[in-house]
Formats: sequence, C-alpha cells, structure tokens
Amino acid sequence: MRDLIKIGIPSKGRLRKDVLKIFNKNKLKLVSKSKRNLFGSIKGKPLIQIIYLHARQIVERLSDKSLDIGFSGLDLLKESEINIQRNIKIFKKYPYGEATLVVAIPDDFIDIYSMSDLEEVAFEFKEKKNRRIRVSTKYPNLTREFFYNKGVTQFSIVKSIGSTEIEPFTGGCELITDITSTGSTLAANNLRVINDGYILKSELCMLIGKSSFKNQGVKKLAKLLSTKY
Repeated sequence: MRDLIKIGIPSKGRLRKDVLKIFNKNKLKLVSKSKRNLFGSIKGKPLIQIIYLHARQIVERLSDKSLDIGFSGLDLLKESEINIQRNIKIFKKYPYGEATLVVAIPDDFIDIYSMSDLEEVAFEFKEKKNRRIRVSTKYPNLTREFFYNKGVTQFSIVKSIGSTEIEPFTGGCELITDITSTGSTLAANNLRVINDGYILKSELCMLIGKSSFKNQGVKKLAKLLSTKY
C-alpha cells in the first residue's frame, strides 16, 4: 500500500479561505467530521490526509517530514530558521495573500523618512537614553537581517505577541515591523512606512518537503493544485 500523503492547510484566516478556493477550482472536495475537526480528507482520495494547522506550524512540519505538502505565506517561510528553509521547496506562488513586511514608525517621528535617518536617530537615542531603540515585531529574523543590511545596528528586538500596531503607543517600543496589505491599518493607528522600509513582499505559496518531492504521488498532486487558482 502506498504511503499516506499529508497536506497542511492553514486552520483559519484569509490564507485558509484562499487555499480552499484552490481545492474547489480543481474539483477536489474537502470533507471533515465537523468545522472544528483539525483532520480531513479529499472525497474519493483515501490516500490523502488533510491537517489544519497554524500557518507557522505548517512550515515546521514540512521541515520535520510530518507533512508532504503545505500552504503558507512566503513571509513565514523566510522568517523560519535556515536549517528549516533548507528542507523545503517552493513549488508554486499564488496571487493570494499578497502583503508586504514593512518598517513603520509613529507619525510624530518627523526626522525619520529613510533607514539612514533611522540609523542616525538610533545612535542619538542611545546617547540620550542610554539604551537602544526598540523594534516590536513578529518577524525578528527578517527584521534583524534587514536592519543590519541597511546599516542600522543600534536597535533591540521586542517580540510581539498581540497587536503590534499599538506597541509604540503603550511604551513597548519606538517603532515596529509588520505585515500589511494596504497600509490602512497602519495609517488608522497613526503609523507610517519608512520610504525604503520594505522588507519582503509575501504571497500564498504551495510548499513541499524536499524529501517528499521524490514521491511521484506528491508531485502529481502538486501539479494538479497548480493548474487552476
């Protein structure tokens, strides 16, 4: 008997809805015992198991070989550790879930319009406050790499676990990096994007574990899910 093919789908949010569209357009009917059940299947395909997970978990499970195919955002893949990324192949990028990871600051930071401005202010901030300027984010790895590449070194990362947009106004940080589709949420919270503060453009991706890519059944299914979207 052939091995069970395991597919990870985001358990909630916009990415989940987008992935379900892809399955529907390719006439693959997803079934589960209830809406709250985190396991499912595809009608007529008993050798495929659907597992609903957080989009970040999907990346991790692909790396440790407990998933064969997974759907997640490019941002979450690139935020993961390098040893995880090495185990995963990007098979398809879809025109869904498009968003950009950006550097945003409160509107009243009138002297900061570029990353070089931020570098200068960060040094002044350390001299005056005797501490580094704080950046709140759910993307510490991408943020750190981007800041260093832009020559900004006098900063510290604050890991965000909630609504990152409010952090500068509650004393938690001075600026943030966050994922945004239109920028409207940032603007509504009195934040603006630094002119050259665009870290990464993201979209929904079909990802395959490199060890699973040797499986012809996995390849065939991946190609099918790449045709209509």
